[in-house]
Amino acid sequence: MIETLSKKIVNTQKVRLYTEAEPFQFESGARLGPIDVAFETYGELNKDGTNCVLICHALTGNAHAGFYNSENDKASGWWDGIVGPGKAIDTDKYFVVCSNILAGCYGTTGPSTMNPATMREYGTSFPLTTVRDMVRVQKRLLDWLGVERLELVIGGSMGGMQVIEWAVMYPDFVANVVPIATGASHTAWGIGLNEVARQAIFTDPAYMNGNYYASGQPARGLALARMIAMISYRSPESFSLRFQRGRMWDDDGKGAFDTKNIFQVESYLHYQGVKLVERFDANTYIYITRAMDMHDVARGRGKIEDVLGSVKGRTMCVGITSDVLYPAVEQRGLAELIPGARYEEIQSIHGHDAFLIEFEQMNRLLVEFLGAD
Repeated sequence: MIETLSKKIVNTQKVRLYTEAEPFQFESGARLGPIDVAFETYGELNKDGTNCVLICHALTGNAHAGFYNSENDKASGWWDGIVGPGKAIDTDKYFVVCSNILAGCYGTTGPSTMNPATMREYGTSFPLTTVRDMVRVQKRLLDWLGVERLELVIGGSMGGMQVIEWAVMYPDFVANVVPIATGASHTAWGIGLNEVARQAIFTDPAYMNGNYYASGQPARGLALARMIAMISYRSPESFSLRFQRGRMWDDDGKGAFDTKNIFQVESYLHYQGVKLVERFDANTYIYITRAMDMHDVARGRGKIEDVLGSVKGRTMCVGITSDVLYPAVEQRGLAELIPGARYEEIQSIHGHDAFLIEFEQMNRLLVEFLGAD
């Protein structure tokens, strides 16, 4: 452990933990401390502190974007396809950082974290959190690590929201900017989907106004929220290709009143719901989706044209042809308003999740972009 008067960093086998004891002030005005930030790094920071790549994760993501470089643990990360030696985000060339976001539940302080003042989880007493709050905490981490400039900040979906805020909040700190499958602000469509998912959690009796930690997760509500989200992450073509009308078994004449999953797509959605309950926190889901809904890069800053016009980093906005959650028109709109930005598109039937699937295309686009002068 290395300590200073107000900061410390702890190295564990996999995830590293950075703690800053000085209270953090949220956009809402609330103050909270200490703040823990769980993060992983790959590669080495150069002596000038200028070869850093920051990866920003999406809604239920975590800090494990790459690989564990260990003989005993080679668990895959969620972006292994583009992070690693010889890949677009080359860990032999770049110092790569990915941190769990503020209000997360994978090691960074959030609603499920124990409040040292009460020795109970923060729950719904945790301050309202915005994407800008998340970015400011990431900046503190990078400052501690000795990063003088970001060679690249990149992320998809909610990660892309963070990327856009980075480009606006710290224009002289960021050299290259790649927001993927995201927009300048969250649309009514996205807000509506998030609200339905939140209501699924709120209406689960086990939620108990967020005070469920002693008795267990509102499992049915959180699983249903995930099922709703999973439909928006893919596309009709993707579901048709994978499932068609495939059945798990015959319905034996019971039809719609059979409680078993008759169709394969039903089984898939239920499986995804259960898996999220096993690894995520319901209050965290609520807080982060609220942060997404509040995302508006022009909020409090003036006209969107002027705000995005202030971006200095070289920018590539990436859309996905079949994305129904963040249609490609949103990324094209970003590129039109950011000076000198280029627009590229992932050709895929897999919908919004294509940035987590189409690694060959992502590698090609990033290599071309980063290699261009």
